[in-house]
Amino acid sequence: MAVRTVGFQSVLAVREFRALWLAELQSVLGDQLARVALSVLVFQRTGSAAWPALTYALTYLPDLVGGPLLGGFADRFPRRAVLVTADLLRAALVAVLAIPGLPLAALAAVLVVVQLANAPFAAAQAAVVPAMLEGERYPVGQSLLKMTNQAGQLAGFAGGGAIVAALGPGRGLVIDALTFGISAALLRWGIRTRPAAGRSHGTGTFRRLAAGARTIWRDARLRTLVGLAWLAGFVIVPEGLAVPYAAEIGGGAAAAGLLLAAHPAGILAGVYLLGRWVPAQVRLRMVGLLAVGAIVPLIGYAFRPGLGLTIGLLLVSGACAGYQVTASTTFMRLVPDAERGQAFGLAGSGLIAVQGLGLLAGGLLVGLLRSPALTVAVVAATGLVAAVPGLVAWRRIRASITP
Repeated sequence: MAVRTVGFQSVLAVREFRALWLAELQSVLGDQLARVALSVLVFQRTGSAAWPALTYALTYLPDLVGGPLLGGFADRFPRRAVLVTADLLRAALVAVLAIPGLPLAALAAVLVVVQLANAPFAAAQAAVVPAMLEGERYPVGQSLLKMTNQAGQLAGFAGGGAIVAALGPGRGLVIDALTFGISAALLRWGIRTRPAAGRSHGTGTFRRLAAGARTIWRDARLRTLVGLAWLAGFVIVPEGLAVPYAAEIGGGAAAAGLLLAAHPAGILAGVYLLGRWVPAQVRLRMVGLLAVGAIVPLIGYAFRPGLGLTIGLLLVSGACAGYQVTASTTFMRLVPDAERGQAFGLAGSGLIAVQGLGLLAGGLLVGLLRSPALTVAVVAATGLVAAVPGLVAWRRIRASITP
C-alpha cells in the first residue's frame, strides 16, 4: 500500500499553519476547562442538576443560529481580522463570566454571545486553511486539527474536573479567557493578512444565506457530502445515554467516563490512520462505507455487551467516523473561495442541529423503550437505513471528484 509522503512535520513547517495549530491547541483545552467550570459554578449556586445541563447545552445551541447568520463574515471581511476579533471578544466575555456573584440570567446571556462569536471564528478558520496549505498538505493539516480537537476533549475529560477542583470555577474561567487572548496574539502575528474573499457590502445577510444554500443544494457532490456528514446525528446517541447505559450493564460513574472517552479516542486513531497510511484517492472512495461503518457497530448495543466490548464498539465507530475529515476537506475544496465561510456556516450548523436532534430523540425514545441499550440499537438501525441513499449517491458521483 502506498504511504503518504506528506506528514505532520511538513504541515507544521508552514509558519502560518503552525500558528493556527498552536492557537487551536491551547484554545480547545481552555474551552473544555470552561465547560466543566461553568457546570460546577452553576451547580454550586443552584444545587440543581437541571441548571448545569441547561448551561452545558448553551455552549452548543447558539451555533445553530450563529453558523448560518454569522458564518458569512468570514467571506465579507479579511479572515485574519475575523479570527482575531472573535478571539478578543470571547476573551473579554469569558472574563465577565468569572465575576463572582454574576446573576444567572446575565451569565446565560453572556454565554450565548460567547458561543455566537464562535460561529464566524470557526468559519474563518475552515476557510483560511486551504489558502495556507496546498495540495496534499491540506487534508493532512485538517487531520492534525481534528486530532488536536479530539485530544483536547480527552484531556478535558481527564483533567478538567481536577483543575477546577484545585483552583475553583472562577479561576478556571480566567484561564479560559487567557487562552482566547493567547490565541488572538498567535493569529494576529502568525498569519498574514489577506483581502476579503467575497464582497463586503451590498448583499444582505439573508440573501447571502440563500445563496449559500443554493450553492450546496445545486451541486450533488456538496449535497451528498453534507448528507453523509450529518449521519453523525445517529452516532452521537450513545454519548447522551452513557450514564444510564453504564448503570444498565452494572457500571457506575467510572464506567460512564470510559464510555464517553472511547468514541473521541476512536476518532483520534481513525483520523491518524487514514491520514497517515491511506492514499487520498482511496480515502475518497471509502467515505460512504466509513459513514456506514460509524453506525453499524452501535447496533451491537442490542445485546447489552459488557463494558469492554462496548468500548470496543465505540472505538470502531469512532475510527470509522474519521471519514468526517475527508468529507469536510473535500467539501471546502469544492466550494468557491468567496462562499466558503457561508457554506461552512450552513453545513456546520446543520451538523450541530442533527446531533442535538439525535440526543433529543435518544432521550425521548429511552423513556418509551426503558432500555438505553435498546434505544442506541434502534437509533443505529434507523441511521443505517438513512445512510443507504447517501452511500448510493456517493458511489455514483465520487469518480467526478479529484482528491
